Amino acid sequence: MATLEIKDLYASVETKEGKKQILKGVNLTVNSNDTHAIMGPNGSGKSTLAYTLAGHPKYEVDSGVALLDGVDILTMTPDERAKAGLFLAMQYPVEVPGVSMTNFLRTAKTEIDGKAPAIRQWTKDLSGAMQKLRMDPKFAQRSVNEGFSGGEKKRAEVLQLELLKPKFAVLDETDSGLDVDALRIVSEGVNRAKENSGLGILMVTHYTRILKYIKPDIVHVFADGHFVKTGGPELADELEESGYDRYLPEGSNSESALA
Repeated sequence: MATLEIKDLYASVETKEGKKQILKGVNLTVNSNDTHAIMGPNGSGKSTLAYTLAGHPKYEVDSGVALLDGVDILTMTPDERAKAGLFLAMQYPVEVPGVSMTNFLRTAKTEIDGKAPAIRQWTKDLSGAMQKLRMDPKFAQRSVNEGFSGGEKKRAEVLQLELLKPKFAVLDETDSGLDVDALRIVSEGVNRAKENSGLGILMVTHYTRILKYIKPDIVHVFADGHFVKTGGPELADELEESGYDRYLPEGSNSESALA
């Protein structure tokens, strides 16, 4: 069983007004096969947590650790974190012109595993995963995310997740921009990845609709840079009804674009 343990994590970002601390003492433990939903208002720091864990250079770790099987990934480069077993599904996947999906995925798989997958098996695995995600086979030869719709980009993220088989996946608002059919297909892909590999999931979301397809074991409310409440799946329903206002510091701006 793998474990991701975040201890007393503080992180900042540089703004026009100077350095601003976004994460303010984050503590969380996620085990294999656990699904944690992280919910909260805009500007609370949810995406900052996701990108800080992944190693985005925009975010500076002030203090704290994130231990993946006892090793602090915050001291690693982003590619080393990926090799250690961490995966980030981005809210806004980037386009990579000139690099085909099939070359990108096989190169990533080679780096993660330390050896290139056998061509025949790889072709079978790629084709099978794309078929389950209802992706046109022609997408394998297209440049990464170039000209993809929002839903196609999110399917491509889950395609990576299924093929790379990380220990832990951070899903940063994977449900945003998806219609009902795409949401179901993407969710099925995440559930398959968990069933096949014992994946641990940190799922950042504003809304409960994805939780109907990806059932959380634990729901957290994230506000003002840290977790302010933790409960079972019923907490998500409570948030849907009552909102987040009660968890916000008095006079705070929940629409900050920084986090």
